[in-house]
Amino acid sequence: MTSRAQHTGLSKRMLYVTGLPRAGSTLLCQLLGIHPHVYSIGHSSPLANLLEQLRHGLSDSPFLLAQLDVDFDLAYGRIINAFRGFINGWTEETARPVVVDKNRSWLGMVETVQLLDPDFRMLACVRDPIQILGSIEAQHQKTLLLDFPDHMAPNSAWFRGDALFSNNGVVGGPLRAIENLQDITNDRGIKERVYFVIFERLVNDPIGEMSRIFSWLGMPECAIDPANLPVKKHESDSYYRYKYRHTTHPKISPPAPHQVSMRIAREIFYKHRWFYDSLYPEAYPELRGEQGPAPGYATGTPANEPSPPVAMP
Repeated sequence: MTSRAQHTGLSKRMLYVTGLPRAGSTLLCQLLGIHPHVYSIGHSSPLANLLEQLRHGLSDSPFLLAQLDVDFDLAYGRIINAFRGFINGWTEETARPVVVDKNRSWLGMVETVQLLDPDFRMLACVRDPIQILGSIEAQHQKTLLLDFPDHMAPNSAWFRGDALFSNNGVVGGPLRAIENLQDITNDRGIKERVYFVIFERLVNDPIGEMSRIFSWLGMPECAIDPANLPVKKHESDSYYRYKYRHTTHPKISPPAPHQVSMRIAREIFYKHRWFYDSLYPEAYPELRGEQGPAPGYATGTPANEPSPPVAMP
């Protein structure tokens, strides 16, 4: 048994990739996979969801509940070992010591992750939420005759945004998970194990950002050529009706800013002011009262300046 397995019960070092949609998680996995120590298939993984289903099934098992009544510590230890054994089996296919697992649910399960993997590291991809909506809307205009899974295509951009940013929405759900990090006390040692990968920095300075990420992970440097990237077959896009594409490219090209109506931008900004103040403190001065409200369109302010990992308050 390796020293890591003796310490954590896990045979591989896991890198949990999570965060907001349209925020560069596919690109991040592509770049992580270049490192010779890292195994990254680049697809969204069902592992987080399977662990949740395992938790539900075990919690409803009358036989297990009876064993917990007899000897709680013994039975609960079996549960922990079973979860770790499932993760070990999931990653058994590779001999590489570091495995990337991508799922937007990981951030909401961060306390469970810490229990199962005390030395965990989590990479949370974030992007200006206004630009996230702009990206989704731009893709929707290319696929107008295909509906979203929750059938909101006939609605206006305002109502689509309202659904996407709802508490259980594709954007709103992960945003809530980020916001909830603020409620975890610092003494638990969770926040410092989450690195916020800012999309605008990743696409404008991929070499610098990956260098900072590998340094934060305590891994050796790895040469990356943003103009000559290895491309793997990307994951299926049909589940989300081609509204959130996962195409990988051989070259990194920062996208042009998306235009979003000021009415919608103002709504997103004020509802998520905590997010902008924490992660995009220089963005949208016109919405911060410095220049007064402006009509027309918002296109965002790229966060290009290198900085250390962003910590939530």
